[in-house]
Amino acid sequence: MLSYNYLFDIALILLSTKGLGLVTKKFSMPQVVGALLAGLVLGPAMLNVLHETDFIKQIAELGVIVLMFTAGLETDLQELKKTGKASFVIAVFGVLVPLLFGFITASFFNQTSTAEGVSHTLQNIFIGIILTATSVSITVETLKELGKLNTRAGNAILGAAIIDDILGIVALTLITSCADSSVNIVLVLGKVILFFVFAILAGMLFYKFFIYWVQRYNRDMRRFVVISFVFCLILAFLAEEWFGVADITGAFIAGLILSNTSCVHYITSRFETISYMLLSPIFFASIGIQVDLSGMNQTLLLFTVVLVVIAIISKIIGCGLGAKLCHYSTKESLQVGVGMVSRGEVALIVASKGAALGLMSAVNFGPIVVVVVITTIVTPILLKIVFSSKKDSRNLTKTNSKLIKS
Repeated sequence: MLSYNYLFDIALILLSTKGLGLVTKKFSMPQVVGALLAGLVLGPAMLNVLHETDFIKQIAELGVIVLMFTAGLETDLQELKKTGKASFVIAVFGVLVPLLFGFITASFFNQTSTAEGVSHTLQNIFIGIILTATSVSITVETLKELGKLNTRAGNAILGAAIIDDILGIVALTLITSCADSSVNIVLVLGKVILFFVFAILAGMLFYKFFIYWVQRYNRDMRRFVVISFVFCLILAFLAEEWFGVADITGAFIAGLILSNTSCVHYITSRFETISYMLLSPIFFASIGIQVDLSGMNQTLLLFTVVLVVIAIISKIIGCGLGAKLCHYSTKESLQVGVGMVSRGEVALIVASKGAALGLMSAVNFGPIVVVVVITTIVTPILLKIVFSSKKDSRNLTKTNSKLIKS
C-alpha cells in the first residue's frame, strides 16, 4: 500500500527550514544556515523525527542540480574566462593542501584495520582525498543571497570548484585503483576528457537550435523553460552515467551554455521559484538529517574535532594561497578560500565509495558526516563576514541614522 508519510516529511522540512531561516536572518546570518540546522535538529542527531529516505535523497539531488544549473545561468562567461587560469591554480592548491593535512591528521588517529586488509597508508590517504572535495552549492546559494555571485572572487570560486571536482575524480580513481585492480585509471581519465569534448560540441549544437527557436517562437516563453530543464537533466545524467563526472558539473555547464541567451532572466526566475519553494530546502535539510552520533566515543570525538578544524583551515590556506599567487588581493584570496570550505554531498559520495572498497572503516564515517555538516554550516557564516566591508557597514549606519532622524 502506498505510504503518504513523505507528504508530512516535506511539510515539516519546509516549515522548519523557513522558520529557522528567518531566525538565522535575525542574527545577520544567511538563511541557508537555518535550513541546515533544521535538518540537524529534526534528524537522528537530535529529535529523531526525520530520517533519510530514498525520496528525500532523490529530491535533494534534484535540488542541487537545479541550484547548480541556475548558478550557470547567472554566471558571466566573460568574467569566468578571465579567471580560467586562476581557477586552475586555486583548484590545484585546494586539492594538494587538504590532501596533505588530511593524511597527516588521519595518520595520528586512524589505527583501525578493515576487513579487506587495505593498508593504513591507503586509508589515511583516502581520508585526505575526502577533504579535497568541494561542494560549491552552499557557497552559490549564500553568494546569491549576498549579491556577490558575479564578483571576481565569486567567479574564481565557481571555476575552481568545477576543476576541483575533476581533480577529485582523478585522485579518487588513483586511490581506488590501488585497492581495486578492476579500475582502469587511463579509461577513467579518458572518459573525463571525452565528457568535456562532448559537452562543448553538444552545447554548441543546442545553443544554435535554442537561439533559432527563440527567434521564431517568442510568444509563449514557458516552453523555453521546459526545454532548458530537459537539456540540464540530460547533460547531468550523461555526465554521471556515461562519463563518471559529477552530475552537478553537467548541470552547471548546461546553465553556462544558456547564460548568453536573450531569455536567460526569464528562465532563471522560473527555476529560482521552484528551487526556493521546494528543492533547496529539502537539499540543505537532507545534509543535517544524515548526521548520526550514536557510535561516538572519546577518541572519535577528538578525531572529529581535529578533522573539522583541519578541513576548514586547509581549504582556506590552499585555495587562498593559490588565489594570492594569481595576484588576487588578500581580501579576495580569503574570500576564495572560505568559498571552497564547504564539503557537502561530494565528500559523502566519495566517502561512501571508499567505504565500499574498504578504504575507510565504518567507524570513521560518522566523523566525516560531522565534518560535512559543520563545514557546510560554517561556510555561509564565514562568507558573510569576509564579503562584508567596512564601507558597507558605514553606509548601513548612515542609512539607519537618516531613518531614525526622519
